[in-house]
Amino acid sequence: MRLRTALLAMTSMVAAPSLAMASTITGPYIDLGGGYNLVQQQHGRFSPTSQADGTTSNNASSSRYRHKDGFTGFGSFGWGFGNGFRAEIEGVYNYSQINHRTPTAAPGSTKGSDQAYGGFINGLYDIDLANFGLNVPVTPFVGIGAGYLWQHYNPITTTYSNNAVNRLGGTQGSFAYQGIVGAAYDIPNVPGLAITTEYRFIGQTFSNGAYRSTSWNGNGSGLHKGNVNFDQRFSHQFILSLRYAFDTAPPPPPPAPVIVPPAPTPARTYLVFFDWDKSNLTGRAREIVAQAAQASTHVQTTRIEVNGYADNSAAHPGARGQAYNMNLSIRRANSVKAELIRDGVPAAAIDIHGYGEQHPLVPTGPNTREPQNRRVEIILK
Repeated sequence: MRLRTALLAMTSMVAAPSLAMASTITGPYIDLGGGYNLVQQQHGRFSPTSQADGTTSNNASSSRYRHKDGFTGFGSFGWGFGNGFRAEIEGVYNYSQINHRTPTAAPGSTKGSDQAYGGFINGLYDIDLANFGLNVPVTPFVGIGAGYLWQHYNPITTTYSNNAVNRLGGTQGSFAYQGIVGAAYDIPNVPGLAITTEYRFIGQTFSNGAYRSTSWNGNGSGLHKGNVNFDQRFSHQFILSLRYAFDTAPPPPPPAPVIVPPAPTPARTYLVFFDWDKSNLTGRAREIVAQAAQASTHVQTTRIEVNGYADNSAAHPGARGQAYNMNLSIRRANSVKAELIRDGVPAAAIDIHGYGEQHPLVPTGPNTREPQNRRVEIILK
């Protein structure tokens, strides 16, 4: 019944939710913990005892010792290899009460305790559930260990109703082994620190005649001494611990978002330049007009303005020259309009204007030939 209750408690701890994902350990770590120690019944076999007068009794007996409550504590230092595997060295202390012995030669009561101390070398493996498509806030682990424990029985006293008394005690070291299953929960905002819950099964074997038994008989037959051999000892432990990994690397930053540069917006103003006193288009001028015509199909355009200009030099001086330049700027605008129509722009979408010598790109003195002022501006609107 006690074992079933402890198993249910362990299941509840493992199933409890956590606030953060547990992480695989890389590098050194320490682990400190403790919990409940439940020891199964042990069989003790008593050898024939020697009496106070030197004679030997041929009577041998066997009894079962029942354990009650106990506790365990441990500390370990380990190394995580970053791929889920860990290795650690562990020091252990176990304690258990003993409260019953049966059968006995006469009715009686038994009380006492035992304790164990020693160490294990453990190998463990952290199971990354993300590899199985499970996004849960826990990292389970399993492990095995082998080591050596010294098992000490404090005087275990059985008092019989006939006033006889038996005491058992002694210390014996032996090989021990354990199996481990547990889960780790990261503590939020504290890198490397985690709470773990574990179940451990520990087994231990003993040599024959490892412990001493002494009896005082109530019928006056005197003192009897002999040896006691225990069979294998099995313990079930339910542990809560605090683990700290020293070299916990922060999670990699999320990849930078891929920024797709916007497509270049076609220009909305194009400049076409002319030779002096000319309104016909050069090869380069036809290329620029073609670019403007193509751009008008890619941007929102309601109309196209074609504005012609001239520099302030003229074949005729004075007002006659200004009028000549005005007409020249209109001819230039018409040349560009005709080329736009040949490039597929509807004629109804094109408005032309001539500004003559007005609005020069480059301010100049009178009667100056300036190539940048001999132009047509194509404006997409």
